Amino acid sequence: MSVVPPSPYPATPPPLRVPRPLGTDAPATCEVPYFDPVRVRGGRYLLDRLLRHRGRALAAGLAVTAAALVAAGPRTALDPLRAERVRGHPVATPPVRRHAPPVDMVTAPVRIADAATVRLLRPGDRVDVIAAGDPAAGGEARVIARGVRVTRLPEPVDPAAESGALVVLSVPRATAAQLVGASATARLAVTLC
Repeated sequence: MSVVPPSPYPATPPPLRVPRPLGTDAPATCEVPYFDPVRVRGGRYLLDRLLRHRGRALAAGLAVTAAALVAAGPRTALDPLRAERVRGHPVATPPVRRHAPPVDMVTAPVRIADAATVRLLRPGDRVDVIAAGDPAAGGEARVIARGVRVTRLPEPVDPAAESGALVVLSVPRATAAQLVGASATARLAVTLC
């Protein structure tokens, strides 16, 4: 028996087993039989519906186009990023408007009978002032001032002694006279506009 001396070179490793590429283990192809085309139900209905409502689609498209044009249009001097004048567009002069003569507005303090209602108000609110006469005497409610602006809500000096709450309104001079006259004979109330 002969002994083989050990080799100075390392033994070769067994060959690596490389997996086959994906899809090569699929069966052989076969011919696909003929079949009628597949039709989706309701397709014709959807087309008819779209044609019937084409006015709505056109209106929606026009609205989107108008919004895009407004968003991309020239900016005014209020927009600091695009304050320069757009070239090619003339500067439009504002139309001359004829205004009614200014109404002489005055500030009128009015005592409202229900103080809880006054706590709901804030300066800048618009209110209607209503005068409610005594129902026992045949008095009825009537509107004295419509859409007048609340300018101030003063704090009461002595909340326990006073009935109602004070409201300062900005009203035309003629309405202020009516408010003073109504407050002498009726209870005043406000409604938010």
